[in-house]
Amino acid sequence: MKRKSIKLLSLLLLLTMILTACGQANDNNKDVVEPKDTEIVEQEVVEEVEKLDFEGRQMNVVTTSEKYVELFDAFAQEVNAKVDFLSMSSGEVISRIEAEGGKPMADLWFGGGIDAFMAAKDSGLLESYVPKEADKVPSQYRDSEGFWISKGLTVVGFLVNEGLLNEKGLEAPTTWAELADPKYKDEIIMANPAISGTNYGAVKGILDMYGEEAGWAFLEKLNANIPFYGKRGKDPEEKTVAGEFAIGIIPADKSSFDAATKNNLTVVYPEDGIPWVPEGVAIFKGGEGEDIAKAFIDFMLRDDNQEKLAELDGKDGAQMIKEGVGGYDLGLPVDKLIDQDISTFGSMRQEILSRWEKLTEGK
Repeated sequence: MKRKSIKLLSLLLLLTMILTACGQANDNNKDVVEPKDTEIVEQEVVEEVEKLDFEGRQMNVVTTSEKYVELFDAFAQEVNAKVDFLSMSSGEVISRIEAEGGKPMADLWFGGGIDAFMAAKDSGLLESYVPKEADKVPSQYRDSEGFWISKGLTVVGFLVNEGLLNEKGLEAPTTWAELADPKYKDEIIMANPAISGTNYGAVKGILDMYGEEAGWAFLEKLNANIPFYGKRGKDPEEKTVAGEFAIGIIPADKSSFDAATKNNLTVVYPEDGIPWVPEGVAIFKGGEGEDIAKAFIDFMLRDDNQEKLAELDGKDGAQMIKEGVGGYDLGLPVDKLIDQDISTFGSMRQEILSRWEKLTEGK
């Protein structure tokens, strides 16, 4: 009886060892499967971020400034392509393309007031493209059909020489309404809105803020305080810094704040409303580098490159088109931005400029 019990115990011990071994084998099998799943995921990720390679090809860019070289150099290195620049204002771009019968002068159009981009779209000069992160850009900063997208906003402010005003017993203005006061006669300089996208944005913003007729009535009073209009976009800042005028109507960015600090001046955001202008980016129709231009717009919209753009443009983070993108802290009060009708920014341009020309005739 005792021998039978020993045999039974031995048999149970053997079964336990076999089951334990099977369990370990199953666990080991799991360890083998998991790396296979990981390899598949890693392969999918590699395929998603596969690098573009445009070896031996070139993208031609027309831009308002060469300050973006660093951004384009980074893109060229990433996609193994060459990038060539042509510096030109938005008005010149439109005139040249029309003079050449619509022939594209470049592959990518980078920077400039959005009104020119809207006009180019209407003339059939642009290629439609919806970039990868378009859904992260608010609708007012991109064309609904993909013909242009904004790279950031220009906002309009005053550059004020308080020392010059104090000599004349005047205080620094803080609103547009104050600028129309006759006490500031001949103290104000702004650029002609026909050549300055910033100042066209100022006029359009004022009309949107006051309403059309009240807006033109205000502009008539403002015109009485302005002896002549600058023929270059930089004239208001340069002539205010030089002490020729006490108040310049300017694009408010880091460069204007730097100029103010250096020359003991002040940058003022108008308390009754800040006009703003989207700066455009678009692809020309028929360009040989159209596919490279599309890749660049995808590249531009990445958060790290948006932050690089904010640095190069000297913009407050609130002037960038993607929420959460960092920038300089220039104290821009976002709640003061005028509720502008961007849809009519281009379509009303000629009508506004024609009325402006009559209003300011001889200046």
